[in-house]
Amino acid sequence: MQRALIVIDVQESFRQRPNWAATSDPQIADQVDRLVVHARAKGDLVVWVLHSEAGSGNVFDPARGFVRYIEGLKPEAGEPELVKTSHNAFTTTNLHQILTSHGVREVAVCGIRTEQCCETTARVASDLGFTVDFVIDATATHPIPHRDSDYERPIEEILADPLTLQTADVTARTEYALAGRFATISTVDEVTAR
Repeated sequence: MQRALIVIDVQESFRQRPNWAATSDPQIADQVDRLVVHARAKGDLVVWVLHSEAGSGNVFDPARGFVRYIEGLKPEAGEPELVKTSHNAFTTTNLHQILTSHGVREVAVCGIRTEQCCETTARVASDLGFTVDFVIDATATHPIPHRDSDYERPIEEILADPLTLQTADVTARTEYALAGRFATISTVDEVTAR
């Protein structure tokens, strides 16, 4: 096995937050599922990652019941399932060991949030020597308020603020930051056509 699909944080936690209404792709699970079906058909490893913040009381606290895959996504027997507590999928898990033990040299990255956990995982994977395929339309993100803004404002106010970085801009910034440095940028159609 030479390739793995890493599915990052496509979890119910995000759907419980007020900013989900402004997510770049509310149907992200459908795009991810297309990649999962393709990876399985090719015999690639599929690795599932969830984000957890135990004891936080927020939607990432497992005690709240939202640290689970969005409906429609389900690991098969034998597919590794990891729980991370950092932004990237490597630092607080044994992802690197799993990939190397399976002989993986190339990874495809998808999930939630484009510029945060997905991009950070792609950068670390590249630094560890993996060839990285960042499947941009199988990632989702939310508008990002300016650093001096109140992050707790209603989503309507965040969206109306001219200083807010909109989802299309977040996605484009990630493409520019990764392409030619850390990853190849691909679409689901391009990956599944290979």
